[in-house]
Amino acid sequence: MTASQKKNTGNLILILGDQLSFDLASLKEARKTKDHLLMAEVREEATYVKHHKKKIAFLFAAMRHHANALKEENYSLDYTRLDDKENSGSLTGEIKRALKRKHDEGVEIEKVIITSPGEYRLKQQLIQLGKEIEPELELLEDDRFFCHLDDFYEWEKSRKAPRMEDFYREMRKRHNILMAGDGPVGREWNFDSENRKSPEKGLRPPAPFKVKPDEITKEVLTLVEEQFSDHFGDLTPFHYAVTRDDALKALSHFITHRLENFGDYQDAMLENEPWMFHSHLSFYINCGLLSPREAIDQALKAYEQEKAPLNAVEGFVRQILGWREYVRGVYWLKMPDYKSENHFNASRPLPEFFWTGKTQMNCLKQCISETAANAYAHHIQRLMVIGNFALLAGLDPDEVNDWYLLVYADAYEWVELPNVTGMCLYADGGYLATKPYAASGAYINRMSNYCKACNYKVTSKSGEEACPFNYLYWDFLERNQSSLNGNHRLNMVYSNLEKQGSSRREEIKTDASIFFQKLENNEYI
Repeated sequence: MTASQKKNTGNLILILGDQLSFDLASLKEARKTKDHLLMAEVREEATYVKHHKKKIAFLFAAMRHHANALKEENYSLDYTRLDDKENSGSLTGEIKRALKRKHDEGVEIEKVIITSPGEYRLKQQLIQLGKEIEPELELLEDDRFFCHLDDFYEWEKSRKAPRMEDFYREMRKRHNILMAGDGPVGREWNFDSENRKSPEKGLRPPAPFKVKPDEITKEVLTLVEEQFSDHFGDLTPFHYAVTRDDALKALSHFITHRLENFGDYQDAMLENEPWMFHSHLSFYINCGLLSPREAIDQALKAYEQEKAPLNAVEGFVRQILGWREYVRGVYWLKMPDYKSENHFNASRPLPEFFWTGKTQMNCLKQCISETAANAYAHHIQRLMVIGNFALLAGLDPDEVNDWYLLVYADAYEWVELPNVTGMCLYADGGYLATKPYAASGAYINRMSNYCKACNYKVTSKSGEEACPFNYLYWDFLERNQSSLNGNHRLNMVYSNLEKQGSSRREEIKTDASIFFQKLENNEYI
């Protein structure tokens, strides 16, 4: 290498598939004339769990569009496609290849710079890589969130019971969002009690925002069909935004057409209506096409212009500023041990119908089938139908977590794991939730029309025709009584269980035993 070539120096900056933003820590000081960007589609990231075909297509298409946007801004970018013959199959392998490539081109890489990944698994791989390569590998904090992790850790230390509601209020104050002086707008911090309306007869949500696939996206769809045909879910029809411009249109569409009714019906479920009044923006926020701040700002603007009521806007803000930030903090605070939490020692394998949707329980059939079709289900479907069943049936937390991570296009471990381990399964023993989110069929019947078309009867408590959620609910409480007796929020529930008497409790046990035997035999239940 000549002396003049040695002067050709710069940094190598890796952009991950969920970092599709120009407002990225690793890009803020990037030198377009010296530094070199790297993006890569790699098999390892698509298969460490067998991600939904639509999820892979969404991210690869969004990555390719973002790569073009970076090039249009005159960044120097190397992009590895999945089917490139020299593709190593892993991000660490692609970094090593890029370093060799730049060396052969006469470029001396001073540092490898990466905005810290959202998943513990990948971060550990990158830390190990830093010990193996010659240039320094620098991980920068992902500052696209409202709360820096160090601030969350300090907040958590100061709380005996670090609950989301307290964190959310602190964030509202810190960022002056929906505040009136020192107190909340509307005199209430939380309007959740107003956001639980049952779906009225004749309620019809507006059609979701859709984008027609362009040539880049069509090319990706063909690639995914060829390379990942054995993965879960339907690949087409595909109508998600995969560019920054279209993601902004999706945000505008939600604000104009759905936000007004989002609050009232955010817990409601209707047969064959997977989108309801939800925003469907988590796809775009979690991969970087939208920022959480601009989503909140648009909702606040709608409230100020009297185009959306306070209960809807506050509920939307709480999901982003409160819950999203909180679970990220919990994830990084508790990993890696959090991944192995199993408070109830649950071990039942995931039933086959989680992959096929073939069950006589209409609520589960609806939610799982819509998940397969869309790589999406809204939070009540995830928590109070699928998650509720997983909890009551004692499904293995590892299998349940893997399922949630792979089936949803907005799922990354930092957001998925706390929601499933902490909220759905209570596998952390109550660190995140104050009680298990367990419910009988009555809750599902109140919040949906699923039960009307079900083969089981939600009003029957026992026997073959009874809704399985009814006896599984009490069986769950019975078999886990020793670990839940100290929970004051369940005192009345356990009092009701005692009042049912020994014969009724034996009946519950028998019904549950028969159901679990059928589940084990992979019968059509």
